Amino acid sequence: MSPKHHHHTERHFMASDVVRDLVIGMADGLTVPFALAAGLSGAAVASRVVVVAGVAEIAAGAIAMGLGGYLAARGDADHYDAERRREVREVRELAREEENEIVQIFAQYGLTREACKPVLEHFHNDHDAWVDFMMRYELGLEKPEPSRALRSALTIGGAYIVGGLVPLMPYMLIEGLQPALRVSVMCTLMALAIFGAAKARFTGISMLRGALQTVFVGGLASAAAFLLARWISA
Repeated sequence: MSPKHHHHTERHFMASDVVRDLVIGMADGLTVPFALAAGLSGAAVASRVVVVAGVAEIAAGAIAMGLGGYLAARGDADHYDAERRREVREVRELAREEENEIVQIFAQYGLTREACKPVLEHFHNDHDAWVDFMMRYELGLEKPEPSRALRSALTIGGAYIVGGLVPLMPYMLIEGLQPALRVSVMCTLMALAIFGAAKARFTGISMLRGALQTVFVGGLASAAAFLLARWISA
């Protein structure tokens, strides 16, 4: 009988930058406009006021969040370039010290300097590989993608707009402040639950736990805004 071969497949979650940007944009998009609409509803203003204020907030929030994502990604890229230039200089001018750092890295895994000799010889013949190794394993830095900054800005801003329209749409489609508020609450809490469950699916925690956490945070923020506006208007 031929031996049976069992294929072992490892499944790990790799949290991509796109997923992270979607989470940032969608989380704020669902909660901030929802809290604003609920707060204005608590002040008993006209539905048109809620819509105008909500659209203005979504536009401003999307621009601010997108710009923040762009600047953060540009900052990461600039930091990586500066650190790489420093590593290139150190590999060229302080080779012995850099060798010692490599040995220290491998010593964490039980390797001696003698065992590292082939690696050190290879790095002396390939400085680019040497610098890449130091960037990743000494500094923990990965090379950012060239289009990362713009993509991050568009992803965060777009997710914010999509999330912000969920609580605002009922005020656009339903006459009467209170009926619109009730529908907005139901739609937003449902969207928060779906979003929380989806986020939990990517991060590996319980989907029910993720949904409940997100609903709790979003609902708490909106309830606080509603009660505060009601108290001020009274």
